[in-house]
Amino acid sequence: MSGLLKKLPIKLSNKLPAKVSDNARSSVEKPNSTLKPISNQFTKLLSITKYLPAGARSSILSKAFGKVVPYVGTTGIYYETVEPNQVVVSLNNTKAVQNHIGSIHAVAITLLAETATGFILGLNLPADRVLLIKSYSVNFYRPIKKGQMAAVASLSDEQRLDILNTPKGEMVIPCVIHDRESDSDRDPIVVEMTWAWIPKSELEARRLGKASESSVESDTESNTKAAVETEQSNQSAANDEVATSK
Repeated sequence: MSGLLKKLPIKLSNKLPAKVSDNARSSVEKPNSTLKPISNQFTKLLSITKYLPAGARSSILSKAFGKVVPYVGTTGIYYETVEPNQVVVSLNNTKAVQNHIGSIHAVAITLLAETATGFILGLNLPADRVLLIKSYSVNFYRPIKKGQMAAVASLSDEQRLDILNTPKGEMVIPCVIHDRESDSDRDPIVVEMTWAWIPKSELEARRLGKASESSVESDTESNTKAAVETEQSNQSAANDEVATSK
């Protein structure tokens, strides 16, 4: 937790996502919840910032989480809502993330969905477990506009309890992509992100196991090489002895 807190920005940036009218925002109902958040480094950070104004809170979380995952931070993803039942992240259409026709690049949109789903799982995962992306599919059903995109990931209380009570498992995290400049009723993008989680102890055991295997292979190779060199030395000595006796 201390490492994450150290990543909090000392000074807030004035750079906020582009203003979008309420009519342009697709409404997504936030799941009702009666569960208390679990305690991990992310929920502790949320509890520290919960009394800040919405804009300041989002700026702080965006900068802090951008430091935690540097690659995500470089794209300019903005964390609008970060709660155990819903995460909303958005991305402005800037030149750095555009494709050849001026809309947000498909890879950047995929990263937006991966960020929303990954963080909502992270908010609900006990500190002794680690999350891993297992698979995903992204289907583009119509051209997207040149404006801002947003990804909304939501979990019900039932799903949250399933995550909490399953030490090792996987889940398709629901995610909706919004093309905020479009007035089309058709969904532009449908994503399916499958995440898995395992105990940190198991991940560490796997790493140690591979290290041990590498060590055994190295020792075996060294022993084999030494045996070959000894055999060659003995053969050479035998040849010298035969030559001397003649």
